[in-house]
Amino acid sequence: MNNQTQFRADVLAAYGASSSEIDELLAYNHNVFCQTKLKHPLTFPLPSEAHINTWEEYATAAKTLGAFAVLQQRLVQLQFPILEGISTTPAYRDATRKGTSVDNLAEATGLVLTQPEKLRLEIYPSLAGKIPVLLPGNREDFVTLVQALTQRNEPTEIPASMGACIVGGFNNWDRIHRYRQKWEQQNPHQCSKHDWTLEFQRLIPQKELYQDRFIILSNSPYSNITAQEIGAEETTWQNISLKIRLEHECTHYLTNRLFKSMRNNAFDELIADYRGIVAAIGYYRADWFLHFMGLESFPEYREGGRLQNYRGQPPLSDGAFKVLQSLLQAAAFNLQRFDAEYINDLETPECQIQLLCSLFCLTLEELADPGFNSFIKQLLQKV
Repeated sequence: MNNQTQFRADVLAAYGASSSEIDELLAYNHNVFCQTKLKHPLTFPLPSEAHINTWEEYATAAKTLGAFAVLQQRLVQLQFPILEGISTTPAYRDATRKGTSVDNLAEATGLVLTQPEKLRLEIYPSLAGKIPVLLPGNREDFVTLVQALTQRNEPTEIPASMGACIVGGFNNWDRIHRYRQKWEQQNPHQCSKHDWTLEFQRLIPQKELYQDRFIILSNSPYSNITAQEIGAEETTWQNISLKIRLEHECTHYLTNRLFKSMRNNAFDELIADYRGIVAAIGYYRADWFLHFMGLESFPEYREGGRLQNYRGQPPLSDGAFKVLQSLLQAAAFNLQRFDAEYINDLETPECQIQLLCSLFCLTLEELADPGFNSFIKQLLQKV
């Protein structure tokens, strides 16, 4: 073992992990961020991705026509209902994989939302650059959109604790059709069907020209925790929930752009919730985070808490999962103490970015260790 791995193993042992559980957690808590070589200097916010120009056009049109009407014309999945087995039909496969027109397709009866007029489309200026955000009017429509845009219109069950979804690598046939129209205008004498087939093959490796990334956000209470449970007024909690959820997802977006990583992992969730809570109320609350995870009565775990969504593949053993809960509880309170002590030094966006980048370079064991403050201070000085 190198020095850091030995340190992490010692921390895990101090939290009661057995030899086999230490091996599990060393693998599960492995830091995938700091191994990536970043190009310096970085300027925040990062430059927006290529698809933003097209989505800004969508957003402008949505102000007049409504978001659902605009998106249904452009995102082919919104032309199909949620129906078991629909993704295996030739019509659906041709429309979503080949960009075939849905005109006169019997299967293309349209996606049904309960409140289509309440769907909003916003372009949010995150640290990772602008990103489109879809905000349906209710939980049922959130589930429908997630099923349509991530589950190929199949009625896959969406966990109640899931209130947001980042859709990445989305093949936008509207952008491909626009590309083809421009290409035909530039090549009026060489735009036969065969010519387009060759050009399409050249387009495929250039994913930034046709693949999009966007967020779908529900307006339900964050982590399915009610206002009463959190001790807040209903409307206030709904507004806070939306802000936490949005900044949480944008933190995942940031790690994806910086480190090419966006995992369902407890460490990632801890950092993303930290960013969301601070962005929403100006300071960090460990008790909120623990409630979100199902650890409000630690050391007891509440079945249905979000933490079980991040148990890993293969899933952590029961013993390792219990140690993970202890690590998260300690890390949350370490973060709260640090945030409270240095809150005045973390007010500017620049300092908040420095803190995030520093946190990305730690491991959960280091976050949970009593020496966390010294670790983070050293990293902040380097950053």
